[in-house]
Amino acid sequence: MDVLRPPLININGRIYRRNIIREEQYEEEEEDFSYMGPPESEELEAETSESHFIEQIDNGFRCGIDVPAVIYKYIIGKKGETRKRLETETKTTINIPKHGVEGQIVVTGPHKSAVCSAITRIELLVDNFRKKQPFTHFLSFPLNDPKIQEGFLRFKDEVLEQYSQDSGLDESIFQNPAKLHMTIGTLTLLSASEVRKACESLRDCQNFIRNTTGGKPLPLQVAGIEYMNDDPTMVDVLYAKVNTKDGSDKLQVIADRLVDYFVVAEQMTKQWDRVKLHGTVINTLFRKGATEEASGGFGRQTTPEREAFDARNILKSFGAYHFGELELNTVELSQRYSADSTGYYSSAGRVRFS
Repeated sequence: MDVLRPPLININGRIYRRNIIREEQYEEEEEDFSYMGPPESEELEAETSESHFIEQIDNGFRCGIDVPAVIYKYIIGKKGETRKRLETETKTTINIPKHGVEGQIVVTGPHKSAVCSAITRIELLVDNFRKKQPFTHFLSFPLNDPKIQEGFLRFKDEVLEQYSQDSGLDESIFQNPAKLHMTIGTLTLLSASEVRKACESLRDCQNFIRNTTGGKPLPLQVAGIEYMNDDPTMVDVLYAKVNTKDGSDKLQVIADRLVDYFVVAEQMTKQWDRVKLHGTVINTLFRKGATEEASGGFGRQTTPEREAFDARNILKSFGAYHFGELELNTVELSQRYSADSTGYYSSAGRVRFS
């Protein structure tokens, strides 16, 4: 680490330096954080008190914070060392539920500022762990209408019939027709409580969605294909273009406002100024043998190197391909790596346009 330019992290407008500490128990690096700047305890206390209920008890102060059970061991640390260090440095007591039991981590201390400091340190550890995890859920507009599936299967058959010998092209890299969709944004939800809160956020957006659509399904046209990178001979993602039939920007408005709402709710990270609306039809991540592995659904991911394909002939012959039209009527919060009885991703929650 460059001591003159240490890695920084922003939590609720406060800047912290990230110090890397290696612990032999874990394959991954475990990280600790220290605040960069003067010890503004009053300001810290005020900020923490706004976001957490800190109650006064007979011998000091107490606060319970919701933390997914999967993160407990990272707060406890090897032989309890991380928790002991936090307790010693903040002069608090930190009670953590048993492994696998969802509940609150409870911090108690003689001074309110001490409890606030401990809470901030715990939240830094939680935030760091969360950023390392692959996403578990995503918001999407489903495109698995029967007519679109039929058009996609026709596209797939014609492409393979004509260009199966093109470099890198393989049947396994085509999307599952039952899972055709447009991703709006991704979420990392590590507990049942976080999934419930995300569902509540989606329901909160129902009024503006219906105001935008006039309480009616949105007629869409799926036509034309495009690729993600600059070199058509080395393509990883080929997608279908989706547009409203009336030429309005309603679909874009809904997508962008959904992302903004979930970002403010701290359930999603904003990556772009606008959502790139597209329906993936070919993705080299689907290639047979290219799998992701994780321990218990969380942890280190291993993804083999992607093998791109030559898309020049497909783009030339199918650049204006018409997949079909549909009446879009839902926004879905879906679970990754799961499917319902229709073959589409299992829904954790949904909102209808009408």
